[in-house]
Amino acid sequence: MKFCSTCGAPVSQKVPPGDHLPRFVCTRCAAIHYQNPRIIAGCIAEWQDKILLCRRAIEPRYGLWTLPAGFMENRETTLQGALREAREEAQAEVINTSLFCMFSIPHISQVYMMYRGELQHGFSQPGTESLETMLVGEHEIPWDQIAFPVMRETLKLYYADKAAGAFTVHHGDLIRNEDQQLSAIIHR
Repeated sequence: MKFCSTCGAPVSQKVPPGDHLPRFVCTRCAAIHYQNPRIIAGCIAEWQDKILLCRRAIEPRYGLWTLPAGFMENRETTLQGALREAREEAQAEVINTSLFCMFSIPHISQVYMMYRGELQHGFSQPGTESLETMLVGEHEIPWDQIAFPVMRETLKLYYADKAAGAFTVHHGDLIRNEDQQLSAIIHR
């Protein structure tokens, strides 16, 4: 951030009185501009023994596969955001939803909220952000072409629950270590 969205003056980064973290503060009007994590909401859309994947038509990770998900909009719930993303990316309607997992990813300041539900009528087709959609069984998932580590972890948890015969709500963190490798820490 370079300029204040309130008055247009330059901002500087400093710790405001009573705070403990550096923030962008306007040099003229003293407005404090907080930057907070972004929330991504998405769906595991199930149809019979398969789930819906979308092949990305946008960066980052153009051409790779993901579950339908994206950034929440203002004035919507996480579930509304997840359902909207399924419609936008795959023209899919998902019903009978329940929260499946939540992942915090602090190194990129994101929180993922993933729901699972039924893909109505088993129908999908690419939206503007997808090159193609497909319904896949566990052994058909292109694991080496999954766009994001958080989606890989979500899928692993999903298939572990499915094998156990019971779905639970999971939460965890994806932490980057000093070697820049990601580790999933699942809280039980």
